Amino acid sequence: MHLTPRTSTAFANLSRRRALTLGGAAMAVGGAGLPGLALAAPYQAVRQMLDAAVEGGDVPGLVALIGRGGDVWTHVAGVRDLDSGAPMRRDTQFAVASIGKPITAVAALMLVEDGVIGLDDPVDPWLPELADRQVLRSIDSELDDTVPAERPITLRDLLSMRMGLGFILADPATTPLAARMNALQLAPGPHLFGKDADTYMARLGSLPLAHQPGARWSYHTGLDVAGVLVQRASAMRLGDFKRRRMFGPLGMADTGFSGQTERLATQYWRDPETGNFDVWNSAAGDSFAAPPPFEAGGGGHVSTVDDFLAFGRFLLDGGRAGGRQLLSAELVAEMLTDQITEAQKAASPWFPADFWQTHGWGLGVALRTAPDTARGRFGWWGGFGTAFWCDPASDTVAVLFTQRMMAGADDTALPEAFLAAAFGET
Repeated sequence: MHLTPRTSTAFANLSRRRALTLGGAAMAVGGAGLPGLALAAPYQAVRQMLDAAVEGGDVPGLVALIGRGGDVWTHVAGVRDLDSGAPMRRDTQFAVASIGKPITAVAALMLVEDGVIGLDDPVDPWLPELADRQVLRSIDSELDDTVPAERPITLRDLLSMRMGLGFILADPATTPLAARMNALQLAPGPHLFGKDADTYMARLGSLPLAHQPGARWSYHTGLDVAGVLVQRASAMRLGDFKRRRMFGPLGMADTGFSGQTERLATQYWRDPETGNFDVWNSAAGDSFAAPPPFEAGGGGHVSTVDDFLAFGRFLLDGGRAGGRQLLSAELVAEMLTDQITEAQKAASPWFPADFWQTHGWGLGVALRTAPDTARGRFGWWGGFGTAFWCDPASDTVAVLFTQRMMAGADDTALPEAFLAAAFGET
């Protein structure tokens, strides 16, 4: 699948800026804005569904946004903190987890556009810890039972998550590599790495790869590593690079690796035995209210629904925003092209079990490949309860932020229903 990105007209860009301005005014008067009145009536059922999710105790609170062309619809419900009862607002900042992956991919692709690195160039000059890799003979081998890597790891490997290391679907009790990743705090999951980028890379470099570079899709790790590459290649912190090259030009003022305590949503997990919400990370928790030692490109961002609307519009418009081409249309098209072969999909199980029957993976982002009505959509889920998907066919950006952690990688019933409505499937 190869998408041709849209190029917007000046009139369309003006309409979108006007919609965002109206959205800000709606936020100022309470948060449940209706800046795109043309969208209000069709999405009344969506409003009812979202309210029912809050009233029924499925999530403590949420913020939803649907942007279609120049119209923007939003809905806010529930609270951002159960103890204080602080109401959710349209400008509430959420820990967005893995939907930040495409943001990091865009940052890396900007270095490609700058001529700093090619997509298929080895990453060794910036990440010497990954040079001369050893690869396990099998996933359950001892850590010293290895063979040499057949080739270096490339930037494309990182962004397509085929670097040879990532989420391991195996029992750590019988899988030495999985056990060692847990011990080094490198295993993908809700806990962010707590030390600096150099320590992260040193620990990663002490491990063999699970698979040959480019051979299989392994979730998550490649995007954290790509963030370190951007940091080293640009000689600035990852967040600073993104603010200068992306967040500033796109108007994403509320996105970064830490947020404002008075605006952050408290993160909850549901106790499977009691059904109660327990605090995972309070709004004042060190994970998000203070700059972290490691700016995790794969899962450490905080953001708002309006910032992700701006990011989605930028991708739908082929890398263009504010009258400027921030990333070439060709690189956006490559980002939105399925990088994973059928053989690699067959060797790379994920959740749900039929994931690869309906999805592909580009550079930092998932792609819908089936059914035909969904083909071409792109986006991803965040384990902290966030969803971000774009539909080129209808020129739609759909964003749903909640603060209830996913109980499993396929715990997507509420956002799936929301996305179906957003894209006109119900």
